Amino acid sequence: MEEQNRLRIAMNQPEKARFAPLKNVTALMTLVNRLQARSVDLPGFGIFHGPSGYGKTKAAIYACNKTRAPMVSIGDSWTRRKFLEHVLREIGIANPRGTVADMTERAIEILGEKIDRPLIIDEADKAVDKGFIELIREIHDYSQAPIILIGEEQLPNKLMQVERVHNRVLDWQPAQPCDLDDAAHLAAVYAPQLTIDDALLDQVRKQCGGVARRISTTLAEMTEFARNHGFNQLDLSNFSGRVHTGQPTKRRAA
Repeated sequence: MEEQNRLRIAMNQPEKARFAPLKNVTALMTLVNRLQARSVDLPGFGIFHGPSGYGKTKAAIYACNKTRAPMVSIGDSWTRRKFLEHVLREIGIANPRGTVADMTERAIEILGEKIDRPLIIDEADKAVDKGFIELIREIHDYSQAPIILIGEEQLPNKLMQVERVHNRVLDWQPAQPCDLDDAAHLAAVYAPQLTIDDALLDQVRKQCGGVARRISTTLAEMTEFARNHGFNQLDLSNFSGRVHTGQPTKRRAA
């Protein structure tokens, strides 16, 4: 939660933000806009899913800031009550009180006052795993507010086991791995003083499996490599630094 809040604060300060406009940001905003514009008789769940490191949370925080949407990221230890407390704080209730039923009714009432304002729920897999996804469905049904569920790659499969939620999904949007344009946007953020040849950047992207987090980490390392070797540009001929592929570093032979 602290990391999410730091990211949200940074993105509200454009001159300081470490933000790259990746295609997954556009994909999530398209999903949010479709839910906002839907007819009231259509279901209001949208699913944004993909592997860890694809930039889903950063895309969610961008959407949150653009639409002024409340956003919660479910923790491993959360119960139904803890989830509702965080939702209520996000929608303006400083000190949520009452039973689970009381807090659910309050959340429905407030979200229903402005049904084009989406509720964004990150780490939504955990709501299924912990057995309170039906609570989220209840909030959806009675408030009519659009709800974006963001989770890992298996989220759609998990939701297929919960028919009353599954058949309320308006659209499913898979997060995509970074392409070369995305990698270039990340380079502008994480290596702004460095010129990186497209062939090298694309090789890094492929070795990182298109995972935005690994590409970003590698770009930070490339910046350090260039600084240590006195380079202001890198290409396939002069870069011999580490690429964060996700594999652990092997121990050197004695």
